[in-house]
Amino acid sequence: MRWRYNLAHLILASVVVLGLTRLMICVDVQAQIAFVSDRDGNFEIYVMDADGGNPRNLTNSPVDDRNPSWSPDGKHIAFSAERDGSMEIYVMDADGNNPRNLSNNLFFNDRDPSWSPDGKRIAFVSDREGHNWQIYVMDADGNNPRNLSNNPFFDDYPSWSPDGKHIAFASLRDGNHEIYVMDADGGNPRNLTNSNNVRHDDKPSWSPDGKRITFDSFGVRSLDIYAMDADGGNPRKITNNPFRDWDPSWSPDGKRIAFVSNREEDANWEIYVINADGRNPRNLTNNPHDDASPAWYNPAFAVAPAGKILTIWSRLKQGDR
Repeated sequence: MRWRYNLAHLILASVVVLGLTRLMICVDVQAQIAFVSDRDGNFEIYVMDADGGNPRNLTNSPVDDRNPSWSPDGKHIAFSAERDGSMEIYVMDADGNNPRNLSNNLFFNDRDPSWSPDGKRIAFVSDREGHNWQIYVMDADGNNPRNLSNNPFFDDYPSWSPDGKHIAFASLRDGNHEIYVMDADGGNPRNLTNSNNVRHDDKPSWSPDGKRITFDSFGVRSLDIYAMDADGGNPRKITNNPFRDWDPSWSPDGKRIAFVSNREEDANWEIYVINADGRNPRNLTNNPHDDASPAWYNPAFAVAPAGKILTIWSRLKQGDR
C-alpha cells in the first residue's frame, strides 16, 4: 500500500515538473519588446519578440507615436502621440486596437508615460503649467492629474520602483542632467548621480528586483549605458564603444538590458540587447530605418501559474512527511 501511495505521488510530481518545464519554456517565447520605428514613414509603435523576431506595427497613424509603456497585466500600452495637435498620452489594447486619449490637454504637451506597478496610475511628463517639463501622475483612466515634482526646473523620464513606492527621474534642478529619485507622492527628492557637470545622466530604468537603476550618461565624445545601486552607489559602465548607446530598459528577469545604439556602419538607430554585466551585445532590429524606445514585457512573469505550481509542489512535499 505504501508503494502504491509513493508511486501515485511520483506520477503526480512528474506531471507538475513537466507543467513547470513547459511554463519555463514559454517564459522566453512570450517575452515581447514594444518600441518605436519610422520604417513605415513616421514613428509608430511596434512590438517584437524578445529575440527580435516577428515585428508588427500596432498603431498605423499618420502622425508620430512614441514612448510605449506596458500596463503591468500586459493588456494595454500607453504612449505619446500628437494626434489632436499637441502631444498627449494615449492608451490602446496590446494588439493596437481601441486607442483613446487619456490626458486630453489640447493647449500643452504630455509625454513619456510610465505605468505604476499596480496598474492604477500612470506617471508622465507635462508642460501644462506653462513652464518647464514636470513629472505628473494621473489615474489609469486619465482622471485626477497632479504635479509631483513642482519645481521651476526641468524634470523628465519617470520610472517606477517595482514596489511602487518611488519614482526615479532625470532633472536639471542642480544645473546639470542628473538622476533623482522621489517618493511616489513627490516627496523627499534626492540626487543619486551627483556627476557635477562631468557627465549628463538621463533616462533611468529600475531593475525588476529594485536593487539597481540603469541610465544613459553623456560625457566627452561618449554616450554609454551605466548601472548603479538604487541608492546611487557603485556606478559602473555597461557599454563602452565609440558610438552612442542610450535609452536602456531592463528585461523582466533582470538578466538583460535593451537599449538604442547607432554602432552599425549605416549609423541608423537600432534596438540592441546586452547582458546585465555588459557582455554579449546583439542587434535585435537589423533594418535600415530608425528604431528606439524599447520597453519590455513578459506575460509569464505577470500571472500566477508558476506560483500555483510551486504551491502544489509544497503540498506534495508536506503530504510525504
